[in-house]
Amino acid sequence: MSLSDEKAFKKALKAKAFSPVYYFYGEDEYLKGEAVHELIESAVERATRDFNLDVRGASDLDAESISSLLGTPPMMADRRVVVIREVANLKKDARAALDRHLERVAANGATDVIAVLVAQGGEKAKADKVLERLSGANEFAPLLAGRVPKWIAHYAREKMRAAISPEATELLHRAVGNDLAALAAELDKLASYAGDAEIDEAAVVAITGTRRDETFGDLLDCIASREAPAALSMLSHVLTLPKVSGVSVVMALTTQTLAISYGVGLRDEGASSGRIDSAFWELIQTIRNVWRPWGEARAAWSKSLSLWDAASADAGLEALLRADIALKETRLSSDEQILSTLILAICSNVRSIENPGAPGRTRRGARAIPAGVSAD
Repeated sequence: MSLSDEKAFKKALKAKAFSPVYYFYGEDEYLKGEAVHELIESAVERATRDFNLDVRGASDLDAESISSLLGTPPMMADRRVVVIREVANLKKDARAALDRHLERVAANGATDVIAVLVAQGGEKAKADKVLERLSGANEFAPLLAGRVPKWIAHYAREKMRAAISPEATELLHRAVGNDLAALAAELDKLASYAGDAEIDEAAVVAITGTRRDETFGDLLDCIASREAPAALSMLSHVLTLPKVSGVSVVMALTTQTLAISYGVGLRDEGASSGRIDSAFWELIQTIRNVWRPWGEARAAWSKSLSLWDAASADAGLEALLRADIALKETRLSSDEQILSTLILAICSNVRSIENPGAPGRTRRGARAIPAGVSAD
């Protein structure tokens, strides 16, 4: 849902101007769930909700139950709401009954029964071509990374009645990424922890365990820049962060290395740095999950590209495959040991591709890594 569509939706709810049928679809389950919740809160009085709200799974419905749900008038209220989840799973006869209801609504206009049809989310979910033409159809794609900090501040202010500092917002975003459900859970804990005080950076550190310059994103940055000492120094801490494991690190590094390999290919074909940067952004919008804020990922890939060539990218992917197998098949080594070996393998033989004759050395602050770091 675009920002303008979101404002229009909220304005309509406030004015009690409801569509007779809503179709909520798209990848982001959290945003769809929030929209359903807001619609119910606006359309159905709490006092009569037991009589005037039905939430059903599509696979449990047949033609008779669909007709009954959508044909039953409200009790002691102006309207009732029927929510049908995973609407694509309706059986053939149930879908035919729904289509007949849609035809009646189209012919007769407004009704006192509001149907809310919710599609299954996920990257592979496809919109229903008939339902997406409804006036109440809204797509819920994941928020662009640039909107997430604003969402964090809005959620803290409107849902938790709490203030959060810009520094805390930035650190929380870096720690959790763009997962709105996870961000909401962390904000709930942060609001309880801070009490009446503003949620500051210290609160984020206390609740999430994330420290500035030692986030999951920082680990990925160091490995993209092939800075083995810096990556190894923070690995133990990063592995203690919520939702971070050996498997998630390997998955994130695979995404990053494939992206860098893509950039190397474009560079070798003569693409300009600006074109490569744009290509990274297009790639991120396609794959969506890059395990951290989108802009941060794009900046890291573009900045580190000069340290990679086709051979080093291929070697990195081979090392990632070995690490993936080791994580799944052996208990002789810990996740940290396997990842340490992986980091050394990826970060070995560093040299500047833009200046092949220069000594292999890259810097992050005052730290440096020599070209000949061994994987042994």
